[in-house]
Amino acid sequence: MLDEFVILPFLFAIVAVIIAVKAMNEIGELRRRLDRMEAAAALARAVPPPLPQMFEQGTAPASPGVVAEPPPIAPEAEWTPPAAGPQTEAPTETTAETAEGPPAAPPPLPQPDRGFEETLGTRWVVWIGGLTLALGGFFMVRYSIEAGLLGPGVRVLLGGLFALALLAAGEWTRRKESISTIEATPIANIPAILTAAGTAVAFATVYAAYALYGFLVPATAFILLGLVAMGTLAAALLHGPALAGLGIAAAFVTPVLVSSGKPDFWALYVYLAIVTAAALGLARVRMWRWLAVTTIVFAVLWTLPCLQCGPSMVAPHVFHVIAGFILAALLVVCGFMFGPSAQEGEIEPISSGSLAAYLLGATLIVLNSSHADVAMVAFGLLVAGSLFVAWRTEAAVGAVGAAAGLVFIVFAEWAIRANPDMLVLPGGPIAGIGPSATDGSVSLHLISAAIFAAGFGVAGFLAQGRSASAVIPVVWSATAVFTPLALLVALYARIANLDRSIPFAILAVILAAAYAAATEVLTKREDRPGLQASIALFATGALAALALALTFALEKGWLTIALALMSAGTAWISMQRPIPFLRSLAAILAAIVVLRIGYEPRIVGHAVGTTPIFNWLLWGYGIPALSFWAGSIFLRRGGDDAPLRIVESAAILFTVLLAFMEIRHAVNNGDVYRPSAGLAEVALQVCVALAMAIGLERLRLRTGSVVHNAGAILLTAFAGLASVFGLLVLENPMLWSMIDVGGVVINLLLLGYALPAVLALLLSYAVAGRRPVEYANTIAAGALILALAYVTFEIRRIYHGPVMAIGPTTGAEQYTYSIAYLAFGVVMLGVGILFNSQRARLASAVVIALTILKAFLIDMSTLTGVYRALSFMCLGLVLVAIGWLYQRILFRRRAATAPAVPTGS
Repeated sequence: MLDEFVILPFLFAIVAVIIAVKAMNEIGELRRRLDRMEAAAALARAVPPPLPQMFEQGTAPASPGVVAEPPPIAPEAEWTPPAAGPQTEAPTETTAETAEGPPAAPPPLPQPDRGFEETLGTRWVVWIGGLTLALGGFFMVRYSIEAGLLGPGVRVLLGGLFALALLAAGEWTRRKESISTIEATPIANIPAILTAAGTAVAFATVYAAYALYGFLVPATAFILLGLVAMGTLAAALLHGPALAGLGIAAAFVTPVLVSSGKPDFWALYVYLAIVTAAALGLARVRMWRWLAVTTIVFAVLWTLPCLQCGPSMVAPHVFHVIAGFILAALLVVCGFMFGPSAQEGEIEPISSGSLAAYLLGATLIVLNSSHADVAMVAFGLLVAGSLFVAWRTEAAVGAVGAAAGLVFIVFAEWAIRANPDMLVLPGGPIAGIGPSATDGSVSLHLISAAIFAAGFGVAGFLAQGRSASAVIPVVWSATAVFTPLALLVALYARIANLDRSIPFAILAVILAAAYAAATEVLTKREDRPGLQASIALFATGALAALALALTFALEKGWLTIALALMSAGTAWISMQRPIPFLRSLAAILAAIVVLRIGYEPRIVGHAVGTTPIFNWLLWGYGIPALSFWAGSIFLRRGGDDAPLRIVESAAILFTVLLAFMEIRHAVNNGDVYRPSAGLAEVALQVCVALAMAIGLERLRLRTGSVVHNAGAILLTAFAGLASVFGLLVLENPMLWSMIDVGGVVINLLLLGYALPAVLALLLSYAVAGRRPVEYANTIAAGALILALAYVTFEIRRIYHGPVMAIGPTTGAEQYTYSIAYLAFGVVMLGVGILFNSQRARLASAVVIALTILKAFLIDMSTLTGVYRALSFMCLGLVLVAIGWLYQRILFRRRAATAPAVPTGS
């Protein structure tokens, strides 16, 4: 059995070579047949030369004693050249010139569409065959390891022989194709695929001899792997992308297929470094962008599974990302060292992305190792390398932005590790969720943060004016502003735990002064592309630093206020420097403040206090509301766009929330999280919503803003729903016995029904003539319902006391309802006649109609004695009086104002 398995790899190699040789012979024979067929077809389609004049006249000169044969008659569609005997006289001068000229080249044959069978036989079979050969070698080695059939030395020897057989077959077939003048299929090149399979097996053989069996010392393994990589590079230069693609893919997959129970990360990463160098070198020589991208992706992905081994093995991971970063900088980045040429003023995606990919790998190592010192130092070196490379070539400037974002991620994660409560929602922690607090090297992070802040800030300022592009200086300035501010916030969260800190406030003031000085210096420079945007960014950074100083020096809730003030300040700067980015920045800051209150509506948690009105809600919502209103005024001067609408929406939202939160705080003794609301709270919210709707209706007439228009409609809808479901159903004092309305006149009824009725009536007049008639009439109808509810509830309060849901309804109470409704209807009619308001007269008609229905449906059955008589007598008198008013006053006035109709003589 052992002998059979020893011979098996040789049989594979021999069979592979025989199959390849046979296939090449068959292809050569087919190509020769095809060439003969093409030549015959080209000759048949050749264009004939023009005939001499004597042939057109039917005569031809002949040499003495020789009779020339007449040309054969041929059809017009096809011309056949005449056959001349060996003694035929030379043609005329024209014929001679024509004969001496070079024959016209036959037109190329049209290439037929490749069918399924040809695609299957010329491409897919070749691809699958090459992959199968490589995998066969890998799996044979793996099977021999698992079954214990062959010794380590025999395995390595057989793998080397198999690789040599594949490489020899690939080179022989390449030369055979060249000798036989057979053009290889560009996509399914058999020599390239055989060579690729041999290269992959060679990689696996050397790696196994070093990492698995220890036959090779690291130096020898490094040299052999380098030789294989260089051989791959040289072979790919001859065979094309097929070898590069399959060979590199097999090389990166080799450590997975040929693995060991005790992984050696140093050996793995040395191997990957050599493979990466070979691949990137090949990509550079042949300018294969796809190969560079594929190699970098594979190399960075190899970082992920190795991170699962824990933070104890940091050094080899660090070596991997540093080696890959250096190789990418040397061979991939355009305009730097050995990289391709770069376009001036253009950020090249692959150049920037290659550096950013290894920065991401370094970031993952830092996070997985709990910010080990070695990982932090390596991360800092890669960030510094990114700045250096981007300084030398503009193609890699995109990596500067990625580096700034990853720096913030590293320090933000470090801050949260020490303060996991920052991730806990106000409702309380959930068991098992959230990071565990771990210690870290504070001194190392402080030094690193200082170096990062200085590096990004100084480089971003000095980079201004070095480029003819407008994008390059903006990227530098954005990172110069963002990185120091982000690091300052992260350090403040970690060290001060978001409490007051005068030292951090002093640092923020110093940073604001630095940004202000940079703004002043850049303002005095000659205008260049991107300079105005950079000036605006540095000015915004100064405002942000001042806001942070205020936050650090005061209590936690001032962060919300500071961000809101930043939004207004940015909007003001956009007036001075009309740069579109500043308008968007103001909107982004407003959105951040909105998200902030979504996390904790109380702004400062339990420290909000219990004092009505003058508590932290007033500052936490009032100052941002004023800031957003001011910002919207500034932004409106630059036009109506999406940033303006976002800031206007934030202004309306914070104004509404200020009122609602203050109402809830005052009614519930400081408990804004109380699960239920009472009559007083709902009544106040309805009144505030109606008042704000009136204000927005007036404001939208001046601004024409769609946000003001939508805000007015939404507030009106909220007031209507709260009135129906809150005031008339859920908090109706006649339905629920636990509601105490208070005094006889000054009570909750006045607040909950009379005042909302007045405000709804005012709102109906505010929208009259400016919105659809149905909209205004609906609001007026709501005002009438609330007014009738107030009259009804007030009478109920007089008869039943503060708790109105208890006790029977007497006849006197029913009679009082009827009299009050009649009086209310008469008053409405008088108002309608006095002010000539048709709406008031219609409301009077509705009320009187309801009174009539009540008299016949309720009073007739429930009232007895004198109350029933008085009810109908009063109703009758009122109806007669109303008729008289209509006849004598209303219609008479109309008749008087109507134009006189002329009468005939």
